Amino acid sequence: MAKLIRTYGGEPFVVPAMREVPLESNRHVVEFAEKLIAGEFDLLVCLTGVGVRALVRVVEEVGLRDKFLAAVGGLKIAARGPKPVAVLKELNLPIACVAPEPNTWREMIATLDAQFGDALAGMRVAVQEYGVANPDLLEGLTARCLSVARVPVYQWALPEDVQPLREAVLGLIRGSVDVILFTTGAQVVHLFQIATEMNAEGDLRAGLQALVVFSIGPSTTEVLLQYGITPDFEPSHPKMGFLVNESAQRAGDLVQEKKSMSGRTLSARQSGLRDVIAEKSGSPAIAPIDFLHEITSRIAAADSFHAVLERIVEFVTAVVPCDSCFIYVLEGDKLLLRASKNPHEDVVDHLGIKLGQGITGWVAEHREPVVLASSASDDPRFKLFKNLPEDRFEALLSMPILCAGRVVGVINLQHRESYQHTTNEVRLLSTIGFLVGAEVERARLENENAQLAGRLEARKAVERAKGILQRDMKVGEEEAYRMMQRESRQRRKSMLEIAEAILLGEEIRKGQAAAAATIAEPKPAALPQA
Repeated sequence: MAKLIRTYGGEPFVVPAMREVPLESNRHVVEFAEKLIAGEFDLLVCLTGVGVRALVRVVEEVGLRDKFLAAVGGLKIAARGPKPVAVLKELNLPIACVAPEPNTWREMIATLDAQFGDALAGMRVAVQEYGVANPDLLEGLTARCLSVARVPVYQWALPEDVQPLREAVLGLIRGSVDVILFTTGAQVVHLFQIATEMNAEGDLRAGLQALVVFSIGPSTTEVLLQYGITPDFEPSHPKMGFLVNESAQRAGDLVQEKKSMSGRTLSARQSGLRDVIAEKSGSPAIAPIDFLHEITSRIAAADSFHAVLERIVEFVTAVVPCDSCFIYVLEGDKLLLRASKNPHEDVVDHLGIKLGQGITGWVAEHREPVVLASSASDDPRFKLFKNLPEDRFEALLSMPILCAGRVVGVINLQHRESYQHTTNEVRLLSTIGFLVGAEVERARLENENAQLAGRLEARKAVERAKGILQRDMKVGEEEAYRMMQRESRQRRKSMLEIAEAILLGEEIRKGQAAAAATIAEPKPAALPQA
């Protein structure tokens, strides 16, 4: 890759960010192979070539290679892209379907739907994983298939020498490079892991937002977005050669555009801050540091997603008098009402507005504010939501919340009576929108990650409980799952609650068994006195 970068006139700084290491135990791989040989799976999803090779190597070490490959040959096999396809062909294994570029979990799910359709509902699926689990893929398969089993065969770790990564973090913070290229999401995770250890995660995020970021494809882009970084470019094909070639063609213009945009944004923010503080204090000599410290400290003190939004509402309503303040957050193609000055338990987290719908949707779509001093409901863009009496208020100031040049939400201020917003009030809300944009996006992504982690933990609990039932009831995996489903329906409890009850019972039995063993153990004979 360094040679390619030099070929196109760049100066490469190559930083090792990860290494592949075997799992501590291959027991679960052997157990999977034994189940597959016994005919307990219908579909095998292969995600990486390295993973397929590692899987076969482990099976070979325990003398099951021939039986394993014969059993796999009788399954339906789905491959995520060209690398697993190449290995499967070497092993002379038939391939039922291949996910097209850019080879993300979305293409994998779409390919399986197209190939198998409703038949997926009766399939028992095994997923060969690569370094980390993919919650989105697992969730999509779980919703479609009879059962889903994970088969991790290797994992990613930090390099043995992390000093180059530390130096990279400092260089990115100082702006020592113009362009950064990511070829896998694990690089992003490890870079931020090192930054967190250095107490520099926020500085790293700001540094990355100020330079040009290239992502090799959608899977890596998803990880970057989780850390609040929006890539500036993806190549036409998720391959290293295309990445370097097309990046070289775009880098010059994008670097200049990024530097120009950063300069204009900083100048506008500083100007707006000076005007606002001068208006409030009556003295133009006061620096903006107090204003910045106030808003950032209030936001930084919040932990959860809703706590962050509540802090923003609290600050906005303190500096701009209003009768109502709503914060909408862009999630997918909808703006969801996530925070309100007035209590609205029935609609907060439930009311969604499509992009372009109503004044709020128009602001998000066009990334422009709307200021209405009176008769806001007469505006042709207006749409009434019957659960929100504030929609009948006279005056409205609606401002987009921006992060890295894209909309992540909208702030609405409303007044019962006619109200003429001053130029500096509009500037103030615009400045707040710039300042809190990254925080809103970060909080939203962390909230989504927490929900995904919760669902993944729930699936793990169900899998463990299913294993206990299989052992105790002498039934297969499918029957154990159905038993839990029946209990869930009859008792009107979630599958997680049923699983937790089974796991609790198992812990109690183990505790009782340990206590009984302690009581039954004979005491040592007393030694005679000297």
